[in-house]
Amino acid sequence: MASSPEYVDYVVDLLNPHYPITTRKMFGGVGIFCEYGMCALVTSDDVLHFKVDDGNLADYQAAGMSQFHNMPYYELPGDVLDSQDDLGAWLEKSIAAAKAADKKKKK
Repeated sequence: MASSPEYVDYVVDLLNPHYPITTRKMFGGVGIFCEYGMCALVTSDDVLHFKVDDGNLADYQAAGMSQFHNMPYYELPGDVLDSQDDLGAWLEKSIAAAKAADKKKKK
């Protein structure tokens, strides 16, 4: 099973006003990229996950969200998609995690 194009389009429409993103199909899902690398992913079952690190992990744990396998991505709480302000704040932290990972990779 692969991510549905309709759901991916929905996610892109929600995220693009906050930050220019691109997408790439990968492993049945879709990677969501910002200028620093992958900041989110849509899994094959149409679940949106954002990149996490020490700066935002507690937000996901407090919301009881689950990690995607052993990867640094956690499911985004569904109610975050209901508010563009909340979505922007969560995306900003995810992009910061992607930026930090990019800096580590370049060292």
